[in-house]
Amino acid sequence: MTIRLGLQIPNFSYGTSVEQLFPTVIAQAREAESAGFDAVFVMDHFYQLPMLGSHDQPMLEAYTALGALATATERVQLGALVTGNTYRNPTLLAKIVTTLDVVSAGRAILSVGTGWFELEHRQLGFEFGSFTDRFNRLEEALKILDPMIKGQPSTFSGNWYTTESAIANPRFRDRIPILIGGSGEKKTFSIAARYADHLNIIGGFDELPRKLDALAKRCDEVGRDPGTLETSMLVTALIDDNASPDVIPPQMRQNMVVGSAESVADQIKTKVLDAGVDGVIINVPVYTPGVLEAAGKALRP
Repeated sequence: MTIRLGLQIPNFSYGTSVEQLFPTVIAQAREAESAGFDAVFVMDHFYQLPMLGSHDQPMLEAYTALGALATATERVQLGALVTGNTYRNPTLLAKIVTTLDVVSAGRAILSVGTGWFELEHRQLGFEFGSFTDRFNRLEEALKILDPMIKGQPSTFSGNWYTTESAIANPRFRDRIPILIGGSGEKKTFSIAARYADHLNIIGGFDELPRKLDALAKRCDEVGRDPGTLETSMLVTALIDDNASPDVIPPQMRQNMVVGSAESVADQIKTKVLDAGVDGVIINVPVYTPGVLEAAGKALRP
């Protein structure tokens, strides 16, 4: 798995009617693919996030949408950024992602994180638990998922999950790559060092040097070469020739860039890539046809 340039779709409607909702999603995925993006991700949420809109705005179920995108694209890798572990039993997630890999002819990414949106859990009846609970659940889930996506039976008995010779067939590849997303320099980065092919770092531009140092330490603790763990950062990019940095909300100044496609590319190079992160996954708060083509042209080099 190589992700130097990825797209996350954080908004399914952009104000369109429900009849145009999924055609707009397909248009974004196809434009990203044509523009040379390596991967397309959707959010794994059932409600829109509070920083992006009201909770009742349209949100598609992630893996149903990804299955449909698999038939509408040919090359881009597909995944959720990131799958909330609390929403699905790990054996079900293994079955879902191996099915996506078959449907997409080997383009699925197994991405997973602890889950964090408490309102979503409470209103929809998912157990939320404490911060520690969610990390312990994720650890157990990966002990089940890792062998299953390799075609090995999983037998496990833990505090949260139990399996008995669980398998997931059919599979398209010998192993589906694992992406871990999060900001925790101790627990999350330790999990990534042990299980992941790719770590999507959640944090600010100013935090990246410290986070990369922490990741190197977590890799050293388990005897892993940090160079074998690919990294990226999620960045919001408002691509608009006329936009001023003044439009960036104070709370997003360390993970959002604004300007022309060329200016956005320069900012990402300086703030993310020059810090030592391998790649970038962008989302765009305003999508209009052509914006991803411009972004790909500027960012791809």
